[in-house]
Amino acid sequence: MDFIMFEGSTILVTGGTGSFGNAFVPMVLEKYNIKKIIIYSRDEMKQWEMAKKFVHEEERVRFFIGDVRDKERLRRAMTDVDYVVHAAATKIVPTAEYNPFECVKTNINGAMNVIDACLDTGVKRCVALSTDKASSPINLYGATKLCSDKLFIAGNAYSGFTGTKFAVVRYGNVMCSRGSVIPLFLEQAKSGNITITDGSMTRFMITLEQGVELVWHAFEDMVGGEIYVKKIPSMTVSDIAKAVSEVTKQTIIGIRPGEKLHEQMIGIEDAVYTYEYDSYYKILPQIHGWCDDVNRIKNGKHVEPSFSYTSDSNTEWMEIPTLRDWVEDYKGKMEKV
Repeated sequence: MDFIMFEGSTILVTGGTGSFGNAFVPMVLEKYNIKKIIIYSRDEMKQWEMAKKFVHEEERVRFFIGDVRDKERLRRAMTDVDYVVHAAATKIVPTAEYNPFECVKTNINGAMNVIDACLDTGVKRCVALSTDKASSPINLYGATKLCSDKLFIAGNAYSGFTGTKFAVVRYGNVMCSRGSVIPLFLEQAKSGNITITDGSMTRFMITLEQGVELVWHAFEDMVGGEIYVKKIPSMTVSDIAKAVSEVTKQTIIGIRPGEKLHEQMIGIEDAVYTYEYDSYYKILPQIHGWCDDVNRIKNGKHVEPSFSYTSDSNTEWMEIPTLRDWVEDYKGKMEKV
């Protein structure tokens, strides 16, 4: 991928000290000759820890303390910024269920603030990270991310003379990201007992590197208002546990508040607006007739009216040995940190 628009540009990542930011920053620095990348987040300790990784990139990697709930701070941070990746979120499902007000403040109000700040400062393009839980949501996290997706899509109608474009990327369980199941299972395996909610539960699987590449593609391809969904394999949670440890006992504890048995990234309701490409799907916006725009469709093939993309009916499955090899490589990297 040769995204020349990044050359000599300034990029800002909200929630940039999270798992995505820690993967995105080194990948961008290695691939593109950017002017500067700004890490915008509210945790000074995480920023301090992350800054130690980039001591030789102090001119290009900058840190900005701030919260997406603070619109004025966002505006200040986005001054002279070309591209924004919105990764900040309250994302742990049970945490959101028990702290709904806080989840709404960050995931919905924060999204509105990011959109307004991008428009006010003339940011060229903004890509927001979403989740499979935003498709037919049953938990508050998914509901707030669906609302956020809708906000970013509609934001394209407000760009006016600035020409700011907004798009969304949606993917499933990011392997070994903070709060995800693999680090939990690795820790539990040390005690000899891995707890799983339901043996038949399935999840989509994606690496952080694949997530970053999907964001790059969205920046390059977007006209505005698209939701990009990468084609990725599924696994049962039981098989994920086996990949982490073949010998560790598995204990069924039942589904937690707000959890689904299977995840969905594209529902049948979205099929009429969805197009298929070699490695991803694209959901076009329903509003303003944008779903019929040939510039957004490009070379996509319209999916069948009965189409849905769910983790249990997926045609691609990750084998246990494949994930086991990946986990072993991950553990080796963690030991060097």
